[in-house]
Amino acid sequence: MEKHILYKGTKINFTDLPVLNQTGRKGRCIVLLHGFLESLAVWDEYSLLLSKRYRVVCIDLPGHGKSENRGYVHTIEMMAEAVKEVLHSLQITRCIMIGHSMGGYVALAFAEKYEKYLLGFGLFHSHAAADPEEKKKDRERAIQIVKRNPVVLINDLVPNLFAPDNREKFGEEIEKIKICASSMSKQGIINCLEGMKDRADRQQVLKKTAVPVLFILGKKDPVMIFDSLILQTKLPAQVQFISLENSGHMGFI
Repeated sequence: MEKHILYKGTKINFTDLPVLNQTGRKGRCIVLLHGFLESLAVWDEYSLLLSKRYRVVCIDLPGHGKSENRGYVHTIEMMAEAVKEVLHSLQITRCIMIGHSMGGYVALAFAEKYEKYLLGFGLFHSHAAADPEEKKKDRERAIQIVKRNPVVLINDLVPNLFAPDNREKFGEEIEKIKICASSMSKQGIINCLEGMKDRADRQQVLKKTAVPVLFILGKKDPVMIFDSLILQTKLPAQVQFISLENSGHMGFI
């Protein structure tokens, strides 16, 4: 069942699936954070499977799903603080956090400021570097497109999140993601593009973290190039690295 809190007057939507394990106590908590243009619904199948052993919390990040916009820029730090407030409202003091793409940026910002909450965290098709200048220019161009007509950006971007040889196979999933993205407001899309464009480099977080880190990367990811991210998997002291041989950017599918 979906619930919400007010974070500085802004509605943040989430789901909480607490379960009892065989010892009769609540299972360890896993927090799942979706990516740009997505919502907590992308984790539906994961949530059901994981809830057999764990308490699973999924959060609509600001501007996505049923969560509201806040201001004119959704900084990664603000989104991490909103996640912390959800956990605080649920009296969750320790969890494992997994973030897909933009959700991974949020998980890193969370780890930087609130590591005491974490038993470990995972970057699912995500990384710790800031945007290079060319990528920032790409985001600026995307913002201008959204101001004119967000559907143009959505129709262009979403299929390119999949490996070319998977696009026909996952045609239905592509349409679902387009529908989800189309439900976002122009301002919500722009807010997140602005926040991602100006995010900090957090490779030092990977180097300094005291908790285990999981990387899941797609070898055919056209958005976050596999070979360019391998060095980051060497940074944490405790790391597990999984490569998805035939996956683009949407490995959770």
